Amino acid sequence: MRIFIPMIFRLKTALIISAVVFLCNCNNANSDADSIAVKSITAAVTPDTTHIDPINQPPINYVRPGSPVPLKNMFGINAYEWNFLENPGSPNDRKHIYEDNMALIKSFSAVRHYLNWGRMESGDKGDYSFNPALSGGWDYDVIYEICKQDGILVLADLKNIPNWMIDTYPASSRDNDNAPVPYGKDLNDPASYVDQAKMAFQFAARYGYNKKIDKALVKVVTKKRYNDDIPNAPNIGMGLVKYMECGNERDRWWGPDETHQTAEQYAANLSAFYDGNMGKLGPNAGVKTADPNMLVVMGGLASADIKYVQRMIDWCKIHRGLKKDGSINLCFDVINYHLYSNNGDVRTHKRATTGIAPELSNDGSIANSFVKLANSMPQHPEVWLTETGYDINQESYQKAEAVGVKTVLQDQADWILRTSLLYIRYGIKRVFFYQLFDDRAGGTTQYATSGLNEGIKRRPAADYILQTTKLMGDYNYIKTISKDPLVDQYKLGNKTMYVLTIPDETNRKANYTLDLGKAKTANIYHPKAGADVMSKSQASTLNGKLKIEVTETPVFVEGIDK
Repeated sequence: MRIFIPMIFRLKTALIISAVVFLCNCNNANSDADSIAVKSITAAVTPDTTHIDPINQPPINYVRPGSPVPLKNMFGINAYEWNFLENPGSPNDRKHIYEDNMALIKSFSAVRHYLNWGRMESGDKGDYSFNPALSGGWDYDVIYEICKQDGILVLADLKNIPNWMIDTYPASSRDNDNAPVPYGKDLNDPASYVDQAKMAFQFAARYGYNKKIDKALVKVVTKKRYNDDIPNAPNIGMGLVKYMECGNERDRWWGPDETHQTAEQYAANLSAFYDGNMGKLGPNAGVKTADPNMLVVMGGLASADIKYVQRMIDWCKIHRGLKKDGSINLCFDVINYHLYSNNGDVRTHKRATTGIAPELSNDGSIANSFVKLANSMPQHPEVWLTETGYDINQESYQKAEAVGVKTVLQDQADWILRTSLLYIRYGIKRVFFYQLFDDRAGGTTQYATSGLNEGIKRRPAADYILQTTKLMGDYNYIKTISKDPLVDQYKLGNKTMYVLTIPDETNRKANYTLDLGKAKTANIYHPKAGADVMSKSQASTLNGKLKIEVTETPVFVEGIDK
């Protein structure tokens, strides 16, 4: 999501930064204390005076029920097919992976693929193509095969509408972000979305895991684009993609009327996408119709509005009914929203002026409200955050800023890593950053320069993600044992790692005494820009206690018994 949001007051001097952010009461469920949040920051020359509203702080020594989450799940990325296949040295070759870019993609555990419906169903209605796509010549088989080979989870986000559908609208209303129905259709009727449901069926039949599909239902265009072209070939059950997302930010409040969907309209849309509205749209409509085990992710919400999700749930109860076990027959498996840390409040659509450190935002309380809703349902759907991040250009309201001696890129790296550490504390199961490369290098608008890589090199944010994954990507978050500095405990088998961070944006430092039990020495790891691994040092403990300096860049510590 790329939108605008606000700050009421911010003043900086060389020694003092003080800001008060008033967040309007937006009646968000479970967030009464969010109605007024006060941020008062004093620079590093004074004692700690950062005040974070308690609702935005994690509980101490609380172990969440359910399966623990490995830290690497917090390191997903948003990307496009050309990021995999577009080799500047061979621009017409769209069937082979561009290895320089792939080396960068391997830094991440998951890819959210922005997948334009019109590239796979270009030309006439029902003309499906995947290898290559008739629009652009991209070979999706190759992309998904390399991701599976390298252990990268794929979330395929089927978004926008194809040209043949756009052309059904009056010239003044043609927009590829229109709701996915032909012009004039009722947005409240699941049957209006049958064309998208059929596209979803074809994609799930091909890339899902079900090999028992009636092959007569699978369609691809087999015509050649030129004489020696290799035409599309039908396939089923390739076992490459487990998750599909239906659209992107359908709760948008900006743009023409045709691009908006109410919660009830989007639920009707999802019902068609999910299982062909419980099979009513035919044997070739819906993700679950093709592969009952594929998981459907609701489109990421632009407004982070929990009430929108509740209204979708209510629609499902009325129109899809209850299952035999008494649970609501939902039309999604994963709850999904977008949120960017800044000094505004997306829920009230107020404009921001700058990005801020994640811990100083209302991200924690919003995440908590989504997870609380999910856990209140018998299905316990996972909650994902599929867009977040920071710009590096200083004209953007989502900018990361230079703090102390740190550059903008270094501060972007700090805040990106700390964003992952924040969301795992609140029970979010996956995070995807916006995005692999800048949308427009050198751009001055919001979200134009949010890339974690540049050219064929990682920026420090991607360095930190790669290094953290190598050090402890498989470690599970257990609990937080201190709020300031933040001290998180992770485990992998009988090994324990602690992550310590000052939750501030003033270059503040503090000393903390970490209890490492019987450990006689400790390994201390610091993220390092431009490197593949963190810098490492060792220190002796005093009766298992280690006094360590903590900064706004997370530090990682493990005790050594020997």
